[in-house]
Amino acid sequence: MNIFGNRASILPIAVAATLAIAVPQASAQGLFDMLFGGGVRHDPQGEFPPPPKYKLKPKPDGGGGTRISSPSYYTYKTDRLVRVDFAALMPQPAVPQDAAFVPSVTRNAFTEAIAGLSDYELYAEPDIAKALIAYYSANPDFIWVSGTAPNSRAQDALRVLGEAASYGLTPTDYTVDVPTAAASSATPDERLKELVRFEMALSARVLRYTHDAQSGRVDPNRMTGYYDFPPKPLDMEGVLKTLAHTQEVRTYLESRHPQNPEYQALRVELEALQASEENEIVVDPKLLLKPGETSPELPKLLTLIARNLDDEMGGDFGEVLARLGKSEIYDPELVPVIKAVQKRAGMKGDGVIGPRTVASLAGTSKADKIGKVEVALEELRWLPSDLGSPRVFINQPAFTASYIDSGEVKLKTRVVIGRTTNQTAFFYKEIKQVDFHPYWGVPQSIIVNEMLPRLRNDPGYLDRAGYEVTDSRGKRVPSSAVNWGGYGANIPYSVRQLPSEANALGELKILFPNKHAIYMHDTPQKSFFERDMRALSHGCVRLQDPRGMAAAVLGTSVDYVVEKLKHGHSTENVTRTIPVYVAYFTAWPDMSGNVEYFGDVYDRDTRLMQALDATEAVRSPAS
Repeated sequence: MNIFGNRASILPIAVAATLAIAVPQASAQGLFDMLFGGGVRHDPQGEFPPPPKYKLKPKPDGGGGTRISSPSYYTYKTDRLVRVDFAALMPQPAVPQDAAFVPSVTRNAFTEAIAGLSDYELYAEPDIAKALIAYYSANPDFIWVSGTAPNSRAQDALRVLGEAASYGLTPTDYTVDVPTAAASSATPDERLKELVRFEMALSARVLRYTHDAQSGRVDPNRMTGYYDFPPKPLDMEGVLKTLAHTQEVRTYLESRHPQNPEYQALRVELEALQASEENEIVVDPKLLLKPGETSPELPKLLTLIARNLDDEMGGDFGEVLARLGKSEIYDPELVPVIKAVQKRAGMKGDGVIGPRTVASLAGTSKADKIGKVEVALEELRWLPSDLGSPRVFINQPAFTASYIDSGEVKLKTRVVIGRTTNQTAFFYKEIKQVDFHPYWGVPQSIIVNEMLPRLRNDPGYLDRAGYEVTDSRGKRVPSSAVNWGGYGANIPYSVRQLPSEANALGELKILFPNKHAIYMHDTPQKSFFERDMRALSHGCVRLQDPRGMAAAVLGTSVDYVVEKLKHGHSTENVTRTIPVYVAYFTAWPDMSGNVEYFGDVYDRDTRLMQALDATEAVRSPAS
């Protein structure tokens, strides 16, 4: 069963990223496992930025400490539809009309037809209902009707609305009852009533479509605190004015969708998927099976393995597969088979059957691919129509970061992202600077939550571990001289880690100011990049090739970066406009347009589907 259904949306107008002037200290991983992140540029000689303004909660042990709550996911709530109040359009004295409004020969017919709206129940989103009344009050004339029938402009609009599924949208969201050819038995008044109701319904649905195309059907910021996108204002009255004065209705409506190549590649993929056949063998993509456990999905995987045996594997495992190929019990004799398959696919051969093993053997089902593409189309509508060049694109489910310029990937590197308990946010900003041999200002919350328990027993720990402690006046004090046991949540000291090989940020960090205090940085934990699943940090993005990325955003060479690193701590501003997308796409095309699929590491696709379901539930009773 396809849990995704037919969904998607559209969003074409580019939106400039609004940059924060200052950023709170970044959150960080546990001190003792050296998985810290955090902080923004600050004077290495002086003040420390304040700790992040996260919600602090008392620890359940009642020890006086605090813990920081991660952002949460919300039950998605969409605006309820309202009945359009056409009373405001009824004849009233001295209603000001738009200065640019030029009445047509149909104006008198429109004025006469208004009475037919008195008992008309049309439901729309609140901003659309308001725009309808405002526009038709100032421009009392038909857009979609000429004479006694829908005009060519209306026909074009209806065709575009009817093709909504090609963008992953739901066509029923934009359905309009079209007047039939005038019946001889219908009186002129009855015909006018039918036409004016068609006029209002089509305008309402065209505005809904335009909004969905530009911004998506779901407001991502209502889904979770991990999403952070600026609004995309839409002048709905302006949309109707434009449509009233153009015959290029299709061109205009289609222009409201994202115009980047990635969006077009996803549309092509969606069309191809809808026309394709489902996989012959479909395996649960979330299967997790350990030796000794039982699952009805196991025989499907074993069938796929047996079907694709080469001579070497056939000689090693042919007999075992022939004997246990129908078993639903993950027998220990099958473990070497699974390990061999995993290693052949470039994975760590641990013998545990998980989503990556399933994907390597069974691929992604047609239904799941369609769902991922529809989700990706919706998410792309949250971003600017023009993604910019050059740009940095971090795709969290792919665990990669790319520097893209002039349509080419100039650099692609592995990354480590936040753990499921410390997820990396989804947003976009602009890259501002590179810090070489950075200091790390430890957030107060981490001092309290993670350092304090050890410092109470070992007050000199920070002195030995390469940290500086300063009091409220900025004066350095030895960590061993502080009575750490005398403090709870309010510690009047600041802590920062000095540049060193052991520094949690490694040898450099790349900053793009944002309220999540997330940035890209080096790490001393190089072994993490060898893992397939790299959701292992406390939220920031660790780079396997930090020098290459720093050189790319600075527009220089790696040799230049190496030279800078020879001279200790320094900061260099990025002088070009380079947007960075800290993105989350489980389906994403490469530069050739080939769509790749990735695991939903944070289960965000499912949450978006739930939000889309909530939106459709509100829209479905609309007339």
